[in-house]
Amino acid sequence: MNRVNLLDLDQAALVAFFESIGEKPFRARQVMHWLHQYGADSFEGMTDLAKSLRAKLPEVAEIRPPVLGHEQISADGTRKWLLEVGPSNRVETVFIPETDRGTLCVSTQVGCALDCAFCSTGKQGFNRNLSVAEIVGQLWWANRALGRDPKGERIISNVVLMGMGEPLLNFDATVAAVSLMLDDHAYGLSRRRVTISTSGIVPAMDRLRERMPVALAVSLHASNDALRDELVPINRKYPLKQLMAACKRYVNDGPRDFITFEYIMLDGVNDRPEHADQLLQLTRDVPCKFNLIPFNPFPMSGFRRSPGETVRRFASRLMAEGRIATTRKTRGDDIDAACGQLAGQVEDRSRRVLQRMELAA
Repeated sequence: MNRVNLLDLDQAALVAFFESIGEKPFRARQVMHWLHQYGADSFEGMTDLAKSLRAKLPEVAEIRPPVLGHEQISADGTRKWLLEVGPSNRVETVFIPETDRGTLCVSTQVGCALDCAFCSTGKQGFNRNLSVAEIVGQLWWANRALGRDPKGERIISNVVLMGMGEPLLNFDATVAAVSLMLDDHAYGLSRRRVTISTSGIVPAMDRLRERMPVALAVSLHASNDALRDELVPINRKYPLKQLMAACKRYVNDGPRDFITFEYIMLDGVNDRPEHADQLLQLTRDVPCKFNLIPFNPFPMSGFRRSPGETVRRFASRLMAEGRIATTRKTRGDDIDAACGQLAGQVEDRSRRVLQRMELAA
């Protein structure tokens, strides 16, 4: 009999599991507390469970998080964990400490099939989607590594699904993992403090809006279709007009009254004054803020980071029209933990998996 990995189960699935082995539904809540609030990795210490249940559980269930490969700590305090998720496949998870928050950047796929021109992750190819346990297991692992006391102050206050992969191309596992992040019996985060980043998978954005609207960030990176077709190839399937319409629909149900548009600043490519003017026109009907991201170089990328003064002028042009524009502070670049630098290790199976994704979308 195959044992069930309990980290794969949200509350509803965990209730169903305990009912299937003849136990009361409230056992699900008890076990969720141990798994996600205390970071339990065995059943022996779950002292409010009956001894008979603690003896039975190892026969039918297991607690199997990702396995640590290695850890790196940046000079600025950023921490990166390389986690094993099966033979020849690893993902990276990053914790960014700040004075008013602690943010965990979580991966949802092994590699990425979207092949955005400026992203190191996309250049390594794609293997597979992560399971629920492998997604939420990154938060489980980080809490243990950071020494979180469940009765003390929360160390990880925000989670952003902006690591390796496109979350909305792993929709079901991503939503189930996020439901655990939001569940008060697990991690208890608010919808405003969990952000999903997407390159613009329009049908999945609508599904997310209906199922579990959390904060949404859209990887925009270009102000017109011709340029975005080159930088973000998924734009050829879901062009900007469709994407902006989906963003407007999402704002109606999301926990925030705006969409965050991520915009990586590439010297001489998308950072000119006319690009800022096109952005203003493109997003005129979408409540939004802009997060300008300095490009983080990687070998043979073919791009350069926009000079600081260019970024400041670009932001000023947006703000002059009443828009909010912030510039992301680069963190962890000395350990390749900054935006677009996560690489992990992948057996590239992109071609056949991408075909399957295109059919599913």
